[in-house]
Amino acid sequence: MATELKAKTRDDFKRSTLTKLRHEGNIPGVVYGYKAENTPIAVDAITFIKTIREVGRNGIISLNVNGNKQNVILSDYQQDHIKDQITHVDFLAVNMSEEIDADVRIELTGESAGVKDGGVLQQPLHEVSVTAKPSDIPESIEVDISELQVGDTVTIGDVRDKYSVTLNEEDERTIASVLAPRQEEEISTGEEQEDGVPENEEGRETEASEESESSEE
Repeated sequence: MATELKAKTRDDFKRSTLTKLRHEGNIPGVVYGYKAENTPIAVDAITFIKTIREVGRNGIISLNVNGNKQNVILSDYQQDHIKDQITHVDFLAVNMSEEIDADVRIELTGESAGVKDGGVLQQPLHEVSVTAKPSDIPESIEVDISELQVGDTVTIGDVRDKYSVTLNEEDERTIASVLAPRQEEEISTGEEQEDGVPENEEGRETEASEESESSEE
């Protein structure tokens, strides 16, 4: 049974109203998707964070909007990094019997044998898009790197068959590799790290979310 999160609808989109809403401990947001109109809502900030920690980034939530319950997942959110405050959330209403696309973080496990010998671990891919039914979406894609030697690479093709979900990347896409120290020094600083690194581990900020917030204000 999905964890319930209560929400209330809102119809005042003035900046002053949104500011007051946040000061009162709420997060403005929107719910859309399966059998759901684009509905502006607000949720309690503390309860929201507790819920996400409980169900995970891609977990199913029973969103109770004024007594009307819908199965949703957290689609996106916006965050004020200076205030360390979530400022807006997007919920996607889902049909539990239909597949959807979702971004899942990649978690490296184990300690590379090559790193123990002085090699340098590079991880150019930090999350991957998957297609699956909502209840089958994993919290993370685990990749064991314990046997990686210097010069070895692990790709999407190496882990594809270990999961029942569809990984929406080419088999050749590199997840992680172990470089010799000298080779690592020749790589321009940051280039291997930037591709695929999410701004923070728990969620993603998108232009779509920002536009929805701007239109509401």
